Amino acid sequence: MFNIAEELKKLPEKPGVYIMKNKYGEIIYVGKAVVLKNRVRQYFNSHSNQNPKVQAMISQIHEFEYIVTDTEIEALILECNLIKKHKPKYNIMLKDDKNYPFIKVTMKEDYPRVVITRKIEKDGAKYFGPFTSAGAVKETVDIIKKIFPIKSCNKVFKDNKGKDRPCLNYHIHQCLGPCQGNVSREEYREIISDVVKFLDGNQQDLIEKLEKEMDEASQNMEFEKAARIRDKIISLRHITQKQKIVSADMEDQDVIAFARDQIDSCIQIFFIRKGKIIGRKHFIFEGVGHLTDGELMTSFIEQFYSSTEYVPKEIVIQVDIEERDIIEKWLLEKRTSKVYIKVPKRGEKLRLIEMVAENAGICLENFKERVKNERKIAKEGLEKITAVLGLKKHPERIEAYDISNLGSSEIVASMVVFEKGLPSKSEYRRFKIKSVDVQNDYGSMQEAIFRRFMRAKKHKDGEKEDKGFGKLPDIIMVDGGIGHVNSVYDVLKELQFENIPVIGMVKDKKHRTRGLVGKDFEFELSRDLLLLRFITSIQDEAHRFALEYSKRLRKKRYSGSVLDNIEGIGQKRKQALIRHFGSIKKIRSASVSQLSEVKGISKELANNIYEYFRQ
Repeated sequence: MFNIAEELKKLPEKPGVYIMKNKYGEIIYVGKAVVLKNRVRQYFNSHSNQNPKVQAMISQIHEFEYIVTDTEIEALILECNLIKKHKPKYNIMLKDDKNYPFIKVTMKEDYPRVVITRKIEKDGAKYFGPFTSAGAVKETVDIIKKIFPIKSCNKVFKDNKGKDRPCLNYHIHQCLGPCQGNVSREEYREIISDVVKFLDGNQQDLIEKLEKEMDEASQNMEFEKAARIRDKIISLRHITQKQKIVSADMEDQDVIAFARDQIDSCIQIFFIRKGKIIGRKHFIFEGVGHLTDGELMTSFIEQFYSSTEYVPKEIVIQVDIEERDIIEKWLLEKRTSKVYIKVPKRGEKLRLIEMVAENAGICLENFKERVKNERKIAKEGLEKITAVLGLKKHPERIEAYDISNLGSSEIVASMVVFEKGLPSKSEYRRFKIKSVDVQNDYGSMQEAIFRRFMRAKKHKDGEKEDKGFGKLPDIIMVDGGIGHVNSVYDVLKELQFENIPVIGMVKDKKHRTRGLVGKDFEFELSRDLLLLRFITSIQDEAHRFALEYSKRLRKKRYSGSVLDNIEGIGQKRKQALIRHFGSIKKIRSASVSQLSEVKGISKELANNIYEYFRQ
């Protein structure tokens, strides 16, 4: 039995990380401390002066662990890693911890390429970003390739120049054709130098250079060449007009500010590169009214920069933080050069902070308004569904199920949960269907329902199960008609949960939500627009969640397989084979004639596949 009082006495006077757990052994909070003994004891000494959220967390602490570190920086890094891994309930969590896209110029190659990447490596390449929009990055790279005739392929040209057939880009003048030996390494790298200038923000220098080249081409009567250069200049000017210089320092900066009320906060970060804003991102934090401004800023900086690939030379923040020196040392190790965290009091940087804070305020207001509207729709939707189904009270918990598959492969089911009419994403669950290997919606739905309520039954009997399955729904909604409803009822009856109402969400021929159906009723949703919106939001969420999982499994299946080892099998043919047969096992046992039936698989290739699996 864990004795908190006794364990508190054992705490060392050293830096480290402490881990709070509940009675289920789940990690609910991770924190760091300069002195573990002092920090952890603070939680248990006096509750009267602590805010309600911290009191709620303390009431759930069943045990704690700690990890001693040599330095405060090590404690900071370990805390960030544990928070990212375990996502504890009471830690502030960034909901968007993805790596942002960068533009990479592969400078170490003889004939460099411009590519999109989400990972920075020490490979001699030049990286530009981060960008917050993958679409904007793709658009930028497309523009670069239209303006500058550089190669898109990843071929290495040494002694085989002229042996390969040139690609379409060569014929439409969007590649100089290094594969044909038409451009020297020096000439090609001069163009790459212009690309780097462009990405560095020096578009005006580049425009002036191109204007000189255009004039020379005109004077030499090379009018087609002059016209092509003119089009490049127009494109560059268009891009330049979109970008606004906001910092005279011309340094790489991240500017971070927030807006907050008594309950929620919005933190906004602007990415400034070479004095120009290249992107921005905002993060909403709910229920953080108890944190000081400094605590909020510290938590954000630690989580954000533990997830992102790039750290700029300067980070400008709205309020000072206690651990500024430690965080600067940590960021120095990550960047491998000095990082300055600044809190401006006057001048241009303060005006930048004010601009970012103003934008954060707008985002927070929009968030509040959206939440208000969602709650209104949820409240009215629950009132409507209660009346339609003749329930005695509003349903507290609605579970909705959907099936997604691609033919007979990657059959999955989703369970989404709405509590008090709003999505409760922490309660969502997925099921990879195992009992059927052909397209069978009824059978797949029955398996998902059986597995979900079998776990509920075990939970009820005292067995330790996923506690999310211990809560029973007031309504079950399924994507489908009366056949789906009856198939679910058969399972619920077997498991003795038949008292839970099951509702089918019926679609029309155009796959739009049309009505509701139960064992003894039908309701046409066109009669009630508000209820239609409410039910559609539930059905769409169940479908989205199932489809997302199915796509992920398909991507995993297609990304790498034994088929990659067979000569002549590329990505398209691999996908065609898997779609047709459903599994590698079935491809392995297929005859030559069966393999030949797949689109794109010739008799010769089918024979190669057959022989490969027989070797």
